[in-house]
Amino acid sequence: METIDIEANFREKVGKGSARFARRNGLVPAVIYGNKEKAISISLDSKNWKQLIQKPGIFGQLLNINIDKEKYFVLPRDIQLHPVTEETLHVDFLRVTSNSTVNVGILVEFINEDKCTGLKLGGVLNVVRSQVELKCPATSIPEKITVDLEGLNVGDTIHISSISLPDGCVPTIADRDFTVATIASPRGGMSDEEEQTTEEETTTDDETTESQKEEDKKEGE
Repeated sequence: METIDIEANFREKVGKGSARFARRNGLVPAVIYGNKEKAISISLDSKNWKQLIQKPGIFGQLLNINIDKEKYFVLPRDIQLHPVTEETLHVDFLRVTSNSTVNVGILVEFINEDKCTGLKLGGVLNVVRSQVELKCPATSIPEKITVDLEGLNVGDTIHISSISLPDGCVPTIADRDFTVATIASPRGGMSDEEEQTTEEETTTDDETTESQKEEDKKEGE
């Protein structure tokens, strides 16, 4: 994935008042933390950030933040949005190095639907995970992983083990061969077993997200 350069400024003051002042002046308050270094409060141009955040896979996008001739190699880790306007209220960036490994949610792309036997027979592609969290080298985060549907039939299940992952990338869930998608029966949608699988995987996703937030907080301390 290509690294994008963006400009920023240091924020001398911190706190809610400082953040509100930044937003009133067309800026997005943010913080850079991690790598056992002191956290840095910064502000970004809101127009430039708005263009960037619309790119797919923003949480896997490597950035070089330029501040007063210094560069900070980072990944976006948390983006707070206004509940109504969806304008960015605050961004947390995690410092990374060429030796860092990071946990990133990678989008899943499905190809060859027109060559999928099950879909031709009226089956339905039931996507359990639209993205998969992988542990990747910070300097080689993939934009997506690809699932080939050619030849799959109704009732087939696509597990993570059947997907070719980029070199150096492994699933963060290592205790089971989890489901990514299924080819569901055309009669009434998913079976009871498929519905149960979807519910279990969704629950695991929520637990993994909360666990990652806690790890990031510890990293920043």
